[in-house]
Amino acid sequence: MTLDPLKPAFDPVTLAIPIFVLTIIGEIVLSRFGKIKARYEARDTATSLLMGLGSSVAGLITGGAIFAVSLWAYQYRLFDIPMAAWWAWVVIFFLEDLTYYVFHRVAHERRFWWASHVNHHTSQHYNLATALRQTWTGGVAGTWLLWIPLTLLGFPPAMIAIQKGISLVYQYWVHTEAVRRMPAWFEAIFNTPSHHRVHHARNPQYLDSNYAGILIIWDRMFGTFVAERDEEPCRYGIVKNLGDFNILRVAFHEWMAIGQDLARARSLREMAGYLFGPPGWSPDGSRETSKIIKARWAARQAGLSPESPEGTDPTPVAP
Repeated sequence: MTLDPLKPAFDPVTLAIPIFVLTIIGEIVLSRFGKIKARYEARDTATSLLMGLGSSVAGLITGGAIFAVSLWAYQYRLFDIPMAAWWAWVVIFFLEDLTYYVFHRVAHERRFWWASHVNHHTSQHYNLATALRQTWTGGVAGTWLLWIPLTLLGFPPAMIAIQKGISLVYQYWVHTEAVRRMPAWFEAIFNTPSHHRVHHARNPQYLDSNYAGILIIWDRMFGTFVAERDEEPCRYGIVKNLGDFNILRVAFHEWMAIGQDLARARSLREMAGYLFGPPGWSPDGSRETSKIIKARWAARQAGLSPESPEGTDPTPVAP
């Protein structure tokens, strides 16, 4: 197969669609017979599937423009990295995975990008269908710009696109409760269902952790790794669950909330905070960010009063 650096020879996600369909059906059937642990709810599953369909349509609308920007940037590359070289695929594997970690962390810790990512976390169930609950607004949010430095470095746009697809396909299988633990060596290096269950949990001690795509080593290196504890089962969803299955609300609720906050902002600082502060930021600290929620939980664990200086940080987090 000839590899064109400017045009992906194949799309891993498209090729994997039959596998997605068959494994979701298989997980539903096996769970109904009590063979594996998996919880499905018809409306929730339908919402996930419709969000996945909408994401594909949104990708068709914005994908061409995004790829065109990548092609433009490729003209100014520092090096000519051969797409056919085996070592280039090894390097892009690590660099793309690190880029995904950065994207994923930013998408959780800064509200503007959380608005485009939050829909993936709105399900209160955790199953293979949840993996398909993808963003409709990622292209507009511009997180794809984080991959442009790889293009400027000299990796062909087609190569980056293929590796991104491989990463997304890998991440599909970690959305399950059917797999309890992988072997210890695998858990130490790779993202697994156990690690990703923690990422999707709304338990205070699990918030904002395990941002891995394929390799969990980045979380271990940068201090965002939290292990799943058998004595603390994961509770899924977002801090304030939506309570309905309206796909338009799932897709746009945080963008609408940002708009409402901006309308009441009294200064440029407040506008910046509402846009780029952590989710939950407010000028007077009256809302709860993940940092405050986790601090209060830690205070309770330590037997401290949440109002004590050691129990929480009442100071609003600066944007």
